[in-house]
Amino acid sequence: QVQLVESGGGSVQAGGSLNLSCTASGYADSNYCLGWFRQAPGKEREGVAAIYTGGGSEIYADSVKGRFSISHDNARMIYLQMNSLKPEDTAMYYCAVDRGACVMLRGVISPYFGHWGQGTQVTVSS
Repeated sequence: QVQLVESGGGSVQAGGSLNLSCTASGYADSNYCLGWFRQAPGKEREGVAAIYTGGGSEIYADSVKGRFSISHDNARMIYLQMNSLKPEDTAMYYCAVDRGACVMLRGVISPYFGHWGQGTQVTVSS
């Protein structure tokens, strides 16, 4: 049974940094797309960053390029380093895992992941 558990969220002032972690377990060794999504109140879930364990470049939403960085440790720990945080980054952040390559739909990270964590809250004050 796949389990994803996020940690590292919190409250910071604008311009600050947070490093989110996701502990992943319960799936076989293979190649996966590892992603981070976020959802603010009243808004749709948004793909923030994704990385394919089989190689290739990371994918970022335009809103976070140059500020956020996704990485992983053997697909069992997934990280999202967030720098220069803005109030509009305030949201619940979720990690997600899906078998195979990352997929883009109409220029954004596809939300069709098979496994999701419960989320960790990030609040950025101005």
